[in-house]
Amino acid sequence: MVDSIQRLGIEYHFEEEIETILKKKLLMLRVHNHQGRAYQELSEVALQFRLLRQEGYYIHADIFDKFWGNEGKLKLTFCDDINGLIGLFEASQLSIEGEDYLHEAEECCRQYLNTWLSRFHEHPQVKVVADSLRYPIHRSLSRFTPTNSLQIESTEWIRSLQELSKIDTEMVSSLHLKEMFAVSKWWKELGLAKDLKLARDEPIKWYMWAMACLPDPRFSEERIELTKPLSLVYIIDDIFDFCGNIDELTLFTEAVKRWDMAATEQLPDYMKGCFKALYDITNEFAFKIQIKHGWNPISTLIKSWVRLLNAFLEEAKWFASGLVPKADDYLKNGIVSTGAHMILVHSFFFMGDAITQETITLMDEFPSIISATATILRLCDDLEGDQDVNVKGDDNDGSYIKCYMKEHPATSVEQAREHVAELISDAWKRLNQECLMTDANLFPSSFTKLCLNAARMVPLMYGYDTNSPSKLEEYVKSLLCGGAMQSIPEDQTIVS
Repeated sequence: MVDSIQRLGIEYHFEEEIETILKKKLLMLRVHNHQGRAYQELSEVALQFRLLRQEGYYIHADIFDKFWGNEGKLKLTFCDDINGLIGLFEASQLSIEGEDYLHEAEECCRQYLNTWLSRFHEHPQVKVVADSLRYPIHRSLSRFTPTNSLQIESTEWIRSLQELSKIDTEMVSSLHLKEMFAVSKWWKELGLAKDLKLARDEPIKWYMWAMACLPDPRFSEERIELTKPLSLVYIIDDIFDFCGNIDELTLFTEAVKRWDMAATEQLPDYMKGCFKALYDITNEFAFKIQIKHGWNPISTLIKSWVRLLNAFLEEAKWFASGLVPKADDYLKNGIVSTGAHMILVHSFFFMGDAITQETITLMDEFPSIISATATILRLCDDLEGDQDVNVKGDDNDGSYIKCYMKEHPATSVEQAREHVAELISDAWKRLNQECLMTDANLFPSSFTKLCLNAARMVPLMYGYDTNSPSKLEEYVKSLLCGGAMQSIPEDQTIVS
């Protein structure tokens, strides 16, 4: 039941009940030395493992030992257990560094399930298996992911939960629509779109990031406020990509470092307007945090912007000079230029949980949890968006694949893409590690879940299949077509 509640996106209604159930399961496992009971099926053990790790509880991977043969392979008796294979595949998505055991399990299950799909085209579980392979639960946003398995397993209590989910969706949709109105109104009044004709004008798209990363309806103010710095990431990125020359971009970066309006005197008017918007929005953001939580983080917020602009400037210099950097240099700079650090720093302070001197110091740097999230964002964007034209060097932003292939001339495009996929998998393992509740992890679960949601959002925002819009896009479009179009500019694009 806990799994169904979470996959329907209504877990915030049952937080205390879910916590009680999972703590009881954890206690029972500890009593049995982290070993599943002898009679438990693979699907049951896998579900237990996944649910506990998703909530940050460390469970030993050797809970699966009884299902593994001496050769390091899944016992043949379980290879036809489709529910067990799905469960083990889903559980393997929560592996951490050093758990080669679970990595082998993932590859083994993927192979068996793909073979099964090729043989049983008409089986009622075909959609369930296909969805699991394409949208692993741990790496997906529950509100915007298919739930075909719940249709097959339909029982009275599942139908009751589905009915609650429908009611909840109607209520949340109304809230999201109001927030879109607020964001669109704010953006129009800000007036940056008039001065920056070459920059993106997509407030609804920017809001989608905040909506997905902070799904709890109680975070309405946080979603609206987070969209403001999000919008500036896109706008300033476009200025560095398409508008300014290197001298102007250097002056703009220096003005942000000095955090002084007077430092913009030599800049063109559109840059002055952008700096003023950045200056005002950031100061207002910091003031609101001080009112809410008693701490003014302006110094850390400015540092996060300076770090981001330095990364943008480095990319602009590479492009202007025609330089293709080494892959490692590109990635080191690229995880900063995603804007993930800046946005997650803003989010952490606005949410206000666990603001201590230790966590503030971490935020001034580049904590591993943010680095892992940003790595996933950067590499997924490069992997999904990479086209032949990019590999040939005709793109404006470059890509890791392009840099990697130049550095390794004998590498094929497919080999480079496989290498990137491995790096993404490694980043997920680091992120999973950072989300476990251990003494070494100082960040609260509210923040770790936000980082997870940011990573989960990536395939929805950077999926390049234009013939098949994501469920998130369909959701937003349905809201707009349901009566909001008169308040949103006609040329407003959902996803570019």
